[in-house]
Amino acid sequence: CTGCALRARCTTSAKGRSVHLGEHHRLQRDHRKQFTNNMIQQSYRQHRPMVERSIAWLTRGSRRVPYRGVTANNNWLHHRAAAINLRRLITLGLSTTNNTWTLTTA
Repeated sequence: CTGCALRARCTTSAKGRSVHLGEHHRLQRDHRKQFTNNMIQQSYRQHRPMVERSIAWLTRGSRRVPYRGVTANNNWLHHRAAAINLRRLITLGLSTTNNTWTLTTA
């Protein structure tokens, strides 16, 4: 260390510096390496905007839960998610014909 050019930036501790890696560090490194695959990147970039938009729709208005109690907020969250999913399906062409729901494809 005495001849190191970065010595001024280093620690002054007598014990030196230690780096502690988490238990999932190797898994994270492997996933980052795997993400360099173009197919995975394209799929991620294709679907990420809609996922982000859906989360924004879910939290629109307030990021806090609107009711007191777990049960009431759980019911609110499930109804809110169902309404957002239904709105998305209608946008994609969901309609009813002869009392049957159909999704028209273009």
